[in-house]
Amino acid sequence: MQDHQSFKTTPSSGSYIYGRNAVLEAISAGRAIEKIFIAYGSEGAAIDSIRQEARKAGISFTTADREKFGTMERELRAGKNAAQGVIALCSLGVTLDLQTLITNSYDDTDTPMLLALDGITDPHNLGALARSAECAGCSGIILPSGHSSPITPTAVKASAGALEHIPVAKVSELSVALKDCKSAGFNLIGAAGESARSYTDEYNYDVPIVLVIGSEGEGLRPNIRKLCDELVKIPMSGKIESLNASVAGGILMFEMRRQRDSLSL
Repeated sequence: MQDHQSFKTTPSSGSYIYGRNAVLEAISAGRAIEKIFIAYGSEGAAIDSIRQEARKAGISFTTADREKFGTMERELRAGKNAAQGVIALCSLGVTLDLQTLITNSYDDTDTPMLLALDGITDPHNLGALARSAECAGCSGIILPSGHSSPITPTAVKASAGALEHIPVAKVSELSVALKDCKSAGFNLIGAAGESARSYTDEYNYDVPIVLVIGSEGEGLRPNIRKLCDELVKIPMSGKIESLNASVAGGILMFEMRRQRDSLSL
């Protein structure tokens, strides 16, 4: 059967590649690929090669159930069997390696602020957090390649275009990346509902900061929590115990910005 290759471009400049040979060729050519989706039950030498080459290239891949994969095919308007069980999402936005992000952030200011995301799997939340980060003056976002939403066209749309402007560093291990940030002079501030410190309490936010936001369900993972120099909470007055992750992140970023701005008055 003849392989098919297609590039589907969205209004937010996102692109997909589908077809077994097309995806293999894209990996071999060094195309920046965010994530590869393989339909459940897809097997064969080409599929094995895609998994193997993706591992070598450090590209995340996942098995999608038939319903999800079918939805993706319909959204791409791919012909029947054109995807051959494989769809690759190309990287979107401005992506940098971590060291470049750190160096560039210090070029902008002596007290840069970065946003690190731990377990944010909803692309809408990723986009909303990116929008708040860009508006709050963050120098960039640190995003783990696993246990995280890829930067999809949905995320870009939810960010109102912010993901096309704010740099993102994709890292394989968030804990290692945060240790590198600490070595570079950053203080790590984690959002944790059980903390005794309120986010409005007096704290020296006028230093290089990485704000770490965890998932809505589990929050920060224990190993990430231990790395943080300080944990802060947003006090709740209602019956609901926590805020949406993107709302909480926005509140914290702008409070840090407010306290920093008040020092310059």
